[in-house]
Amino acid sequence: MMILFILVATMYIDKSITNGKYVRYLLRENYRDNGKVKHKTIANLSRCSTEEIQAIKLALKHKDDLSRLCSIRESISLKQGLSFGGVWLVYQVAKQLGIVNSLGSSREGKLALWQVIARVIDQGSRLSAVRLASSHACCDILDLNSFNEDDLYANLDWLEVNQAKIEKRLYKTMYPNNNKPDIFLYDVTSSYLEGRYNEFGAFGYNRDGKKGKRQIVIGLLCDQDGVALSIEVFDGNTPDAKTLSSQIRKVLERYGQKEVTFVGDRGMIKSRQIEQLGKKGFHYITAITKSQIEKLVNNEIIQMSLFDEELAEIETEQSIRYVLRRNRFRAEEIRQVRSEKLEKLEKQIDKQDKYLREHRLAKERTALRKVKELSKRLKIEDWTEIKAEARIIHLSIEEDKLKEEEKFDGCFVIKTDLQRAVISKDVILSRYKDLSKVEWAFRTSKTVELQMRPIHVRLRKRTRGHALVVMLAYKIVKELSNRWQTVESTVEEGIKALTTLCTIKVQIQGKPAFNRIPEQMQPVKKLLKLAGIRLPEVLPSKGSKVATRKKLVKHRLTH
Repeated sequence: MMILFILVATMYIDKSITNGKYVRYLLRENYRDNGKVKHKTIANLSRCSTEEIQAIKLALKHKDDLSRLCSIRESISLKQGLSFGGVWLVYQVAKQLGIVNSLGSSREGKLALWQVIARVIDQGSRLSAVRLASSHACCDILDLNSFNEDDLYANLDWLEVNQAKIEKRLYKTMYPNNNKPDIFLYDVTSSYLEGRYNEFGAFGYNRDGKKGKRQIVIGLLCDQDGVALSIEVFDGNTPDAKTLSSQIRKVLERYGQKEVTFVGDRGMIKSRQIEQLGKKGFHYITAITKSQIEKLVNNEIIQMSLFDEELAEIETEQSIRYVLRRNRFRAEEIRQVRSEKLEKLEKQIDKQDKYLREHRLAKERTALRKVKELSKRLKIEDWTEIKAEARIIHLSIEEDKLKEEEKFDGCFVIKTDLQRAVISKDVILSRYKDLSKVEWAFRTSKTVELQMRPIHVRLRKRTRGHALVVMLAYKIVKELSNRWQTVESTVEEGIKALTTLCTIKVQIQGKPAFNRIPEQMQPVKKLLKLAGIRLPEVLPSKGSKVATRKKLVKHRLTH
């Protein structure tokens, strides 16, 4: 009896990944031999490009009739599409944070959302945001029709009008089921202006070190984790303390909060603001100035010996608590700075002495005046004595005054009306330190990451709208910073890596075009995984064309 064994072979490409990054492709075939499935490697294709691998797969798929490939090639058009990865990532994070829902599904809401996304991806003006949309899958992802820079400028007006509603919706999203915060951090900063025509622009206390430039003042209200809740723009000459009253109204009326605590620095919460907070049933945590500390010591409310303890506390008859300590590291820093100032003064004295020796007609009083002016600028004139005798300038240190000056080095006092049963002294110190989270938000918003400045708008409404865009963008950057903590790159670098992921635009004859999402490189996959974001396989193509009204080529030719 003869048994006939039939061998049926099937050829395929086998792919495997080793250690998460090494990819191997093998051309293999499987067949049955005596009822068992066996495999045979025909060739190692690991050196082939991705396009070559795809071509071989396509040929194997149509091996019975390769002539079909010619008709497929003629009926299918593949083109490089728009940048997709960065916009998709930021859009999905904005959706998870409630920003998409807070802005709404109207055209204006979608335009505002694009301004936020554009601010995260690549900072700039409304004009640059339009140019960015022309190379990114903005319209396809956000379901937007064409727009230009005029639409985005008008959208800033819409944002200003709807700011209270947007921030209130965001607040409800962040704190559902009435689980609201009881601590609010508040601080202000300033942002200088290059021009003279912004309606908020005025000369004031400039934190950017830009003398002779007008500025605006910006207040940021955050929860105790440093998550931004509301942003407000004030005239450039507005004192810090005067900005607090509007924040009290927001918390009371917009958010419906009671019995909360405001945390602000020594320039923010003063006696008048403490009175305002008390009338609304609110509490405060703040610090006091060096002169106020001296007054408490002179009135024997605080003893100097308490500063040498780890963390001391005093409670007055008016139920005001003072939490105090001497920061020895800060004290050493202050002494080092004082020493550097003294060294700078001594160099100026040597310079003036040399000039007097070499120039017989030089006036002694002029040299002395220059040295004293420097001493005043360095703020060390209280404990230095400068005299001139026989055309030589002498410097002496008044030791008693210097010791008095050093007495409060590194000393800080935090003031609050919260009772011991409610909060401990350690928690009070921790809450005050949380103001550094607001400072980090300002640094991120004003400089490289989001570039609130330079401000390209002039009107009050549009300045407020611009500030709101920056705040919403900051929320996304902060969230990505948390999700990418284990990544050896900045948020900015991570987003740039994702913008390299482009769609493949597929056009099949007689059918609407669509965008195919290609397989991502390993670093991009890691960023998406850590961010908790999944990519779709395909994306509809709206075919919207976005272009600026202002033509760059024409602008170059006329200049």
